[in-house]
Amino acid sequence: MGWGALGRTGVQGWLGCSVLRWGPGPVGAQGPSGCGGVLWELHSVSVSVLISGPGGSARLGSVGPSAAGGAPPCGPPPLAGPAGCAASSFVSRLVPPSADAERAAAGNGAPGVPARGGGPGPARPQQHRLPAHGRREDPRGRPRLPAAPAEPAGRQGGRACQQGAALPQDRGSHGWWSWPVLSVVLWAQVHLVDQHTEKEFQALQDTFKVASISGDTSHKAFFACLVKENDVIICTAQILQNALVSTEEDMHVELTDFSLLVIDECHHTHKDAVYNKIMLRYLQHKLSREQELPQVLGLTASPGTGGATSFEEAVEHILQICANLDTEKITSVQDEAQHLQSHVPQPKKQYDLCQERVQDPFGEQLKKMMVQIQQYMEKPGLPWDFGTQIYEQRIVELEKRAAEMFCRKTRVCALHLRKYNDALLINDTVRMIDAFQCLQQFYSAERDEKDPTEQFLIATFEENRARLQALAGDQRYENPRLGKLEGILREHFEPVGASRGIVFTKTRQSAHSLLSWLQTTATLQHIRATVLTGAGYSNQTRHMTQNEQQDVIKQFREGALNLLFSTSVAEEGLDIPECNIVVRYGLMTNEIAMMQARGRARAENSVYSVLAKANSREVARELLNEDRVELMKRAIQAVQAMPEQEYNQKIRELQRVAVASWLMKEARISERRQLHDPDAVRLYCVNCNMAVCHGSDIRTVEGMHHVNVNPEFRLYYRVSSGKIQFQRTFRDWEPGCRIACSACSQDWGMEMLYRQVKLPILCIKNFVVETPAEKRSTGSVQKRTIHRALSGSHMKGRGFLDPWTEGHGSLLSSSLV
Repeated sequence: MGWGALGRTGVQGWLGCSVLRWGPGPVGAQGPSGCGGVLWELHSVSVSVLISGPGGSARLGSVGPSAAGGAPPCGPPPLAGPAGCAASSFVSRLVPPSADAERAAAGNGAPGVPARGGGPGPARPQQHRLPAHGRREDPRGRPRLPAAPAEPAGRQGGRACQQGAALPQDRGSHGWWSWPVLSVVLWAQVHLVDQHTEKEFQALQDTFKVASISGDTSHKAFFACLVKENDVIICTAQILQNALVSTEEDMHVELTDFSLLVIDECHHTHKDAVYNKIMLRYLQHKLSREQELPQVLGLTASPGTGGATSFEEAVEHILQICANLDTEKITSVQDEAQHLQSHVPQPKKQYDLCQERVQDPFGEQLKKMMVQIQQYMEKPGLPWDFGTQIYEQRIVELEKRAAEMFCRKTRVCALHLRKYNDALLINDTVRMIDAFQCLQQFYSAERDEKDPTEQFLIATFEENRARLQALAGDQRYENPRLGKLEGILREHFEPVGASRGIVFTKTRQSAHSLLSWLQTTATLQHIRATVLTGAGYSNQTRHMTQNEQQDVIKQFREGALNLLFSTSVAEEGLDIPECNIVVRYGLMTNEIAMMQARGRARAENSVYSVLAKANSREVARELLNEDRVELMKRAIQAVQAMPEQEYNQKIRELQRVAVASWLMKEARISERRQLHDPDAVRLYCVNCNMAVCHGSDIRTVEGMHHVNVNPEFRLYYRVSSGKIQFQRTFRDWEPGCRIACSACSQDWGMEMLYRQVKLPILCIKNFVVETPAEKRSTGSVQKRTIHRALSGSHMKGRGFLDPWTEGHGSLLSSSLV
C-alpha cells in the first residue's frame, strides 16, 4: 500500500479565514503503514481537520484566523493559527483513494477502495445528490462533505510533484469526499473542550452534528449513543479511553467506529499517558492487519526532547513520538517562516532575578522542629536536607515503607515531617504567613489523641505556635520574590489600561497564596485577579469545577478579569490573544512547558518574564530549556532528512517493540490478578493496623469505584455529619458523607448512594494489604500498600478512582500515595 502526494488549494474559508486543503494524489512509494495518518502541527493552535473514509481517502484543511503565505508548487504550505501563529507539521501515512484508472495503472485489478492491508477494498457506495442544505447523504444517513474543487494546474505538492506526477483533475464519483465522516477530537484538558467547541468548531455546527463531552457532563455515560447520533465528537482523551475499555453497551465504542481521530497536544503520546494508551490500541489493531482504522491528526507546539542530553537521544525521542502516532512524514514551516513571523508577535524574554533572604528565622524555626521529630523517631540514616523536593521524595518513601511494615510511629512522624517540608517550600515560594496557615490547618484536623506519637507531635507544634506566628508577621523577613513580582505587575498594569497577564506557579496552594498576597498589597488594588487551577481532586486545596474554570476563562477573555494566577492547566491551549505579560514564578519545568507558557503572550510588545532567585536551579533549568529547544529543532530536521526506507524501518521496529511491551505488561497484570484467593487477602487500616475486611468483600461500581459490600464492615467505621457536595450530577449514584476508622479516626473515603443502596467507597491511600505470598519464612508478615496488591486480589481494577477525579483519569494511587 502506497501513500499519496499532498496537493494544495488555497480557499477562502468561513469567517474570512484561510483554508488550506490538502489531498492525496497518485500512489507513490511504499510506506511503512497500510493505515492511519497523522499530522503534527507545531507552533500553532490552528484548527486542522483531516477527513477520511474507511478506505483511507483523506483531505486536510487547516483553518486559522490569519491567512498564511503561499508556498512553492512542490512543498506543503505554511499554516497559520490564531493571531497568525506560525505552524509546522508532521504529516503521516495517508492512504490515498484509488480511482479506477489509478488502480489499473498500479496493476491492482478491479475498481474499489484499497483495503488497509494492501488488498482491494469494497467498492465505493453510489454518490448521492446534494440535498438543499449542501450536505451529501449516504444510505446509512451519514452526512458527506461537499465535493472538492478541482486541483489547479501546477499546484500539486509533495513527493509526487517532485517525481513529476500529476494529480487527476476529474475524480468523479471516486473523489475525496465520497465517504461518510465521523470524527472525534481529543483534548488533554477539560476546559479546552468547551473553548474549542464554541470557537473553532462553531462554524461546523450549521452543516454537521457536533457534540462536546468532558468529565463534568453526565451524558458521557451514553458515549456510544452520542457517536451514533453525531458527525463530530469533541471530548477529553480519558472519555474516549473509558469508552474503549467499557463493557456497557451505552458506553462502549471501537476505534473502527471513527474515520478521523484528532489528538491535540500530541506530545503527550508517550509512556502511560492516556493518549498513548489509545494509540497503543490503535497500533495493535494496525499490526494485526485490522481494516478501516481512522486517520489520525496530531497537533502540538513542541514534541520536546524527552530529557535528551545528546543529539542522538533527541532524534530517538522524535522517532519514538512518530512511532507512537504512526507518523508518516514530518513537515515544518521553512520557506515561508519569515512571512509567518510577520503575523506572529514574539514576546520579549527577560530574567527578573532577586536575591535570597538575608535572614530567615521562620524557616530556621521550622527546621529545628523537624530535627526534634527526627530525633524522636530514633532511626539512623534519615535525610537532613530540609525544604527540598529530594527530602520530600525520601520522606514519602519512608512513610510508605513504614506503612508496609506497620510501624506506626515512623509512619506518623514521616507524615508530619512531610507537612513541615511543605511549609518550608511554601515559605520559599510565597509568604511566611501562608506556610504558617498550612501547618495550622493540618494540626486543626481531628486526631487520635490517645496515641503517644500523635501526642508528642501535637505538643511540639503547640509549644512553637506563638513563636512561628510572630515570625510570620514580621515584614523584615518577607520573601524578596514578592517585591520583584510587585514591581513587574506595577509596570505592566496601569490603573487605567487594557493589560492582561498570567502568572504561572507550581502548585494550587501557591496560586491561592499569591492571590491573597495581591489582595492585601496596596499598590496592586487596581488589578482584577483570580486563580485558575485544575479540576482533579486534591487533598490540599479545593479543586475547580469545569464550570468554574469556564467562568474564569470567559471573564479573563472579556476583560472582567485581567490577571490569572495559574498552575500548568493554562499552559496548553488557552487562547487569549490580548495577553501581554506572562510570568513564570519560580518554576522548574521542561522545554515543552516553557514554549507553551511563552505562547500565551500573544499581544504586540508582550513580555515573557522568568522570575527566580539569582544563580538558582530555576535559572539554570530555563537556560537548559533554551538549549533543548534548539536541540529539538535539529532533531526534527534530522528525522525529516532521513531516507524514507531507513525511517520506515525504524518506525516499524519501534511500533513492534511498543506493542509487544504493552501486551507483556497487560499479561503480567492479568497473571497477578489470579495469584491469590480473595478470601486470603486482608485489608488493614493504614493508621491503627486494625484488620477491617477481606478482598472478597470488594466490588467495583462503574468500573472505577471500589466499594465494600459486606454489611458487617459498617461496624468498623463512623460517618461524619453533612453530605459531600459536588457541582455536578452522576448517572446512577450520588455522594454521601465522609467515613473514618472508628478506632483511630483515619479517613477512609465516603459513602455513596448507588441505585438507592448505601455503600462505602474506599480511598486507596488509607489501607494496607496482606496477601499469602507476602508472608515471610520467619512467620512475620510484610504488608504492602493496597495499590501494589489490588491486581493480586481478584479485584476488577488496578487502583481506586476517587469520585473527585471521575472523568479526569487521575488515580489516587499515582496522585496521592
